[in-house]
Amino acid sequence: MTPYEHGPNWQVSQWFNTEEPLTLDELKGYVVVLHAFQMLCPGCVSHGIPQAKAIHHAFPPNRVRVIGLHTVFEHHEAMGATALKAFLHEYRLGFPVGIDQADPKGNPIPLTMQAYRLEGTPSLIILDKAGDIRLHHFGQIDDLRVGAVIGQLLTEASV
Repeated sequence: MTPYEHGPNWQVSQWFNTEEPLTLDELKGYVVVLHAFQMLCPGCVSHGIPQAKAIHHAFPPNRVRVIGLHTVFEHHEAMGATALKAFLHEYRLGFPVGIDQADPKGNPIPLTMQAYRLEGTPSLIILDKAGDIRLHHFGQIDDLRVGAVIGQLLTEASV
C-alpha cells in the first residue's frame, strides 16, 4: 500500500471490547492505529501486542484509536473466537479487536488482510484523520518511529 491511499473497509466477523462494530468512516477525525496480529505469532506476542497496548495507554482516546485485527492465515482450528476471548482477557487488551473475515472462496488469507496487502503478522498500519494510510509496516517497528508518526498526524489539521 502506498502512503495517502485510503484505507479499505474492514471485513470483520466478530468484535471484542466494543459494543458496536467499528468502521473507518466512524473513526474519521481520529488517528487510527491498526495492529494486525495472531495469537500464535511470536513477534506479535513479544513486540506487536505490547506496542499496541502502550499506544493505547499513551495517547488520548478522543484523538487516537487503537484497533486490533486478529487475522488468521494459518492454524485456523486453534485460533477461534473462544480462544481469542481468553487471550484478550489474559493479555488484558482493552482496545477493540475484530476477527478478520475468512475468505468465502477458500483462500486461507482473510479478507481484510488481502485488502490491505498484509505480508504477515505483526503488521502495523497508521491511518490519518481522513482515513488515509500513512504508515504500512510488516514486522517489528521501533516505538520511537511509531510515536513520531502518530505525533505528526495529531498536529495535522482535522478532516
